[in-house]
Amino acid sequence: MDEEQSMLVGLEDSPVRAVDRWLADFESALSDSDPRALEALFLRNSHWRDLLAFTWNVQTISGMTKIVKALKQYGPRARPVGIKTDPRRTPPRLVTRAGTEGIEAIFEFTSASGPAEGVLRLIRDEEDGTVKAWTLLTALSEIEGFEAAVGDARPTGQSYSRDFQGPNWFDQRQSSVAYADRDPTVLVVGGGHAGLSIAAQLTQLQIDTLIVDREERIGDNWRNRYHALTLHNQVQVNHLPYLPFPPNWPTYIPKDKIAGWFEAYVEIMELNFWTGTEFAGGSYDEQDERWSVMLRLPDGGTREIHPRHIIMATGVSGVPNRPNIPSLTDFAGPVLHSSEFGEGADWVDSNVLVVGTGNSGHDIAQDLYSHGANVTMVQRNPTLIVNIEPSAQLPYALYDEGPSLADCDLITTSMPLKLMRKTHQQITEQAKALDRDLLDGLTRAGFKLDFGTDGTGWQFKYLERGGGYYFNVGCSDLIADGNIGLIQFFDIDKFVADGARMRNGDMRAADLIVLATGFKGQDYLVRKLFGDDVADRVGPIWGFDPEQQELRNLWTRTGQPGLWFIAGSFAQCRIYSKYLALQIKACNEGMIPLTRPALTGDGSSPVVSAGG
Repeated sequence: MDEEQSMLVGLEDSPVRAVDRWLADFESALSDSDPRALEALFLRNSHWRDLLAFTWNVQTISGMTKIVKALKQYGPRARPVGIKTDPRRTPPRLVTRAGTEGIEAIFEFTSASGPAEGVLRLIRDEEDGTVKAWTLLTALSEIEGFEAAVGDARPTGQSYSRDFQGPNWFDQRQSSVAYADRDPTVLVVGGGHAGLSIAAQLTQLQIDTLIVDREERIGDNWRNRYHALTLHNQVQVNHLPYLPFPPNWPTYIPKDKIAGWFEAYVEIMELNFWTGTEFAGGSYDEQDERWSVMLRLPDGGTREIHPRHIIMATGVSGVPNRPNIPSLTDFAGPVLHSSEFGEGADWVDSNVLVVGTGNSGHDIAQDLYSHGANVTMVQRNPTLIVNIEPSAQLPYALYDEGPSLADCDLITTSMPLKLMRKTHQQITEQAKALDRDLLDGLTRAGFKLDFGTDGTGWQFKYLERGGGYYFNVGCSDLIADGNIGLIQFFDIDKFVADGARMRNGDMRAADLIVLATGFKGQDYLVRKLFGDDVADRVGPIWGFDPEQQELRNLWTRTGQPGLWFIAGSFAQCRIYSKYLALQIKACNEGMIPLTRPALTGDGSSPVVSAGG
């Protein structure tokens, strides 16, 4: 008996027929006044994640009773019709997700706001033997009447015509970037992959958007980082919106290649970008629903602008974190944060202490060692270690299975938090087995290991705190073999002019101390730039809200009208920039209010706004 037959023992339907039947029953049940019609379609412990299609929110609702209640609340205004599998997408198939076998299918439908799509997972209900929904994703694809200017909707206006008397395309681009006679509708603060992703999405929706970045050149936020920096996940996961990396690019992209791509991307996508420009803060006018923003320009002057929206795209890693370490000021040599470190070739034959054991700390230590420095790492907290291959790539296995990038992104987005945690617990156990020899060697060297909260691994460390792990590209082996030294921070008595004096009386000489101590979160930056009132109104940014099962204040309306946040990996920014841009478009067109409605304890909103 093959795999498909074993999955369908006792069932009359193939995966395709099972999905078609469920979707038809679902559409019918949404209009049925009796909630039992919907209840019959969902498992008791099912999950529904909606990205704007029904609720105009990014939210997850768990449990059959709560899902049915929310669908009954939102359905009449969302008015979904034509719910069916999409023949252009990966067909329904048998998969294993979070350790459970089931049928996974991509479907399409039309909502009151526009075309939408989704992912359905069906498994057998052990109570009655029928196939029911385990997870459901519904996601708005476009707003009807305000489609992105791509494909058949590509621009054909004056700037692309042969007007021999008027300004040509280049003239108009220069004028657009200058903002001499207007303010942008949206100001994006930060020109990294997050800022570029959201600016590209907004520009395609015909929303006037300006990116500002304090670096002198587009891409400098990568170009100016430490010499050996290379992305730690593979190229196929890291594309920007609309413009995939060329097929001849390396598996792991070097920092300078990323920097050059950013410059090209801004040019190709016609994004308005001001370099050497610092965002100095802003205040919000509740009546006019606009910001007053002060920008510091490259020539030392200032410019006040009044955008309707500000998007903070400064990333999870924004302001360098320099912890107050007692006695560190007694050290006579230079103390550099990892963001200031250049290359190991500058420190040949030097003694260097690297404080911190995350990705940056390990990469810098390996760079220094490779150039002949005597390196000792100082571990402050237990750290999660995974080999870059294959262990660190296990979460991205879907992107190697064959579905298109768009299908992989949608399937990835469809996993609710509770099941994602289970998936990463399983991945972490698999990685521990694969990396056993390395981990044992590190333990013998005195390295303190960690595997994340409840064993959820490195990705949840990133999502919850933005660091605390290392993808091993060789430094862990050097530590295990004793080539790079290791001491625990609590074993240091104090720092002195020549290095660190240990509690046992030993001396660790140092010519340089590198603080690989991470970065302050966006919460800190918001309070600094906008003041306490705005910061308190917004609340925490990044990390999960345990009730709503979503990252806090990311990619969605916040408690402060007109203030938005985007952060995360290349893949996260590529995926969620679309939904952030759609919300801003809907706000501008009066379809939804600027402020996020308060969510109830079951994850739903007391005010239905989908459908205009």
